[in-house]
Amino acid sequence: MLPSKPTTLEGGNSKLNADDINRQIGMALIQEPYQYQGKITGITKGYRTYAYGEGKRRAAIIIQDNTIDALLITQLSDNDAVLLEINNQNLSFYAASVYFDYNEPIENNIKTVDKILKFTKGKKLLLAIDSNSRLTTWHDIKTNPRGKALEEFLTYNQLHIMNEDSTRTTFQSTRGSSNIDLTIANNHMLAAIKDWELLEEESCSDHNIIKYNLNFNPDKAHKYDPQGLRFVIKENQQADFHKNFRRQIFKNFQVGNKGGNISEIDERLAEKLTRQGNVVIFIERLDDTIRTTCTER
Repeated sequence: MLPSKPTTLEGGNSKLNADDINRQIGMALIQEPYQYQGKITGITKGYRTYAYGEGKRRAAIIIQDNTIDALLITQLSDNDAVLLEINNQNLSFYAASVYFDYNEPIENNIKTVDKILKFTKGKKLLLAIDSNSRLTTWHDIKTNPRGKALEEFLTYNQLHIMNEDSTRTTFQSTRGSSNIDLTIANNHMLAAIKDWELLEEESCSDHNIIKYNLNFNPDKAHKYDPQGLRFVIKENQQADFHKNFRRQIFKNFQVGNKGGNISEIDERLAEKLTRQGNVVIFIERLDDTIRTTCTER
């Protein structure tokens, strides 16, 4: 856990003001902050503000905790994206605040995130995105094409939506409400994000504040202990397991018995998942494939 100030806030499009930031937090990832004459305003003096680009900047990261060292990655930051390398004692991870412009093709924004992924490969990555896209997967009541495009990208790159279902939405105005502000983690960061919630107090905007804790030293008492069936494949059974598993994959996923090594089969499955889009059905089918293979004699 980040020492003494573990809490992280996301402003989404909420234009967090000084009162919002003036909490016992480590950092805040915000989009569309208040600006005056080209400068971000309303942030308590002494807090570090990271933004990049000329003119209107729609992404920023605010750090309150003085024990946190942060390095701005300028080659991957611009008016709509800020990427920081965060270091605290022996802890290191990357944090990005990103704004997706609704009037631009979402593919342009996805390219920005893709570059961030390539740069941070193998490292912990936290993304706070005002996506301006809608999908029932992240607890919205509807899905639009932007949401589908973003979901395909996230699924293909094994990125995880941390948003939890709530009676509140991340965005609400006289025009309606939606969940367009997303907290996203890669596999390395997934276990560290705890206590995700939408705050009930006012945020001085039409977007609500998202709060969560970063805990990089989970209590051993809460260590994941999987329940249910477990299969043990002995060394002398591995050749038969691989052969049967390939056969079941070809049968259940109709990827075509074109041969190839495991990596090639994995790529074909990933392509099929991207086209299909229904992650739940895909995982259920894969689970059934593994169970069938393990119980074969």
